[in-house]
Amino acid sequence: MKIILTHEVSGLGTAGDVVDVKDGYARNYLVPRGFAIRWTKGGEKDVEQIRRGRKIREIATIEQANEVKGRLEGVSVKLAVRAGDAGRLFGSVTPADVASAIKAAGGPDVDKRRVELGSPIKTLGAHQVSVRLHAEVVAKLGVEVVAA
Repeated sequence: MKIILTHEVSGLGTAGDVVDVKDGYARNYLVPRGFAIRWTKGGEKDVEQIRRGRKIREIATIEQANEVKGRLEGVSVKLAVRAGDAGRLFGSVTPADVASAIKAAGGPDVDKRRVELGSPIKTLGAHQVSVRLHAEVVAKLGVEVVAA
């Protein structure tokens, strides 16, 4: 089945790409979650609009990515969450939480899909988080999770 990606999907492509995938993968995963739309002849207009939007949002060059990396690594991020007595969280910290904490700490605006958690953050303390800014540039960021 031919689909048009509306978001970046790891191992498949970026927004605006037209790819061919198995029917079940498209029907059961990509389309319901909003990562893709079905390809039609009229959908070619959508492809151009998606690509224009991606160009505006994405970091185009490695120099820009390194500049944002420097600003990111200089930011001290504290995330206040609810936790129990033993230091275990009620739930976990999501990439969206980290992205909003970076912005609140005065850092650059980061897309939540670019934030990569090694494993789910479910305890208080210091944790390492990666932010993939470009295909070749990854920023390492320390996140301090404290009780609210």
